[in-house]
Amino acid sequence: MVNILKNNPSDFEGIKEWDYEENFYTLNTEYGDLRIHYVDEGSSNDKTVLLLHGEPDWGYIYRKFINPLVESGMRVIVPDLPGFGKSDKLSERKAYTYEKYVAWMNSWLRNLNLENITLFGQDWGGLIGLRLVVDNQDKFNSVVLSNTGLPTGDYSPGEAFESWKQYSQTVENFHAGGIIKGGTINGLEQYVIDAYNAPFPDDSYKEAARQFPMLVPVTPDDPSSENNRKAWEELKNWEKPFLCIFSEQDQVFRGVDKSFTKVVPGCQNQNHKTLQGGHFIQEDSPEECVKAILTVT
Repeated sequence: MVNILKNNPSDFEGIKEWDYEENFYTLNTEYGDLRIHYVDEGSSNDKTVLLLHGEPDWGYIYRKFINPLVESGMRVIVPDLPGFGKSDKLSERKAYTYEKYVAWMNSWLRNLNLENITLFGQDWGGLIGLRLVVDNQDKFNSVVLSNTGLPTGDYSPGEAFESWKQYSQTVENFHAGGIIKGGTINGLEQYVIDAYNAPFPDDSYKEAARQFPMLVPVTPDDPSSENNRKAWEELKNWEKPFLCIFSEQDQVFRGVDKSFTKVVPGCQNQNHKTLQGGHFIQEDSPEECVKAILTVT
């Protein structure tokens, strides 16, 4: 039986740099009512920025983006994917699938009635976010990607990913804050590490974080491979601004930006950059990321 786990408010007490109002959208799922938490800041009806996180982080990773974007006149939306942050978690790993995430986040997105959206997607924020873009092309005006991809399983993900995948399945203590610190070049202060650990008071809350690496399509017959191939065909006709700002020190996604810049028409005439930073570029180069977002909004 799959149970829905809810964090206690005390799990998030004392977190620094995160005093935003809570918002929740309730999904009606086969497991019951599943709440998606999100931050909704700014009042602009003209331009919206959707910041999608990956794993094993949560919306907190965008804490240095929100205020600068709001001050620039943007409405900023930062959801926590189910299984992460302040969103509800499921007790069984196999209850999470790539396609369920796409369906869940499509439901959430459409409920908010957002328009004129710029997506910033990193890690799974790109794998899921690009599917949202393809499914809701009239709602999105531009895309900014960092350290992510849209795998179909037709090509090897590389040794670095395979090492991460094995680690994620075998390490006894899946320490979210430590993993994120290891994916930066500047390191993290202890209060930041504590904030990344906050959504996971015990191992039962970590099922999504453990499962995500297993959901990446690595074979051509993966359940999500065909849907991602279809998404690629749509992206080959995407003429709106599409900007890549990847990291030099990201061992998994370094160079993957070329898979987009070569075939997506919207990548033409964009100021693509390779930044100094690890996988979690939001921690290493937040100001550069915000500047990049503002160039395409």
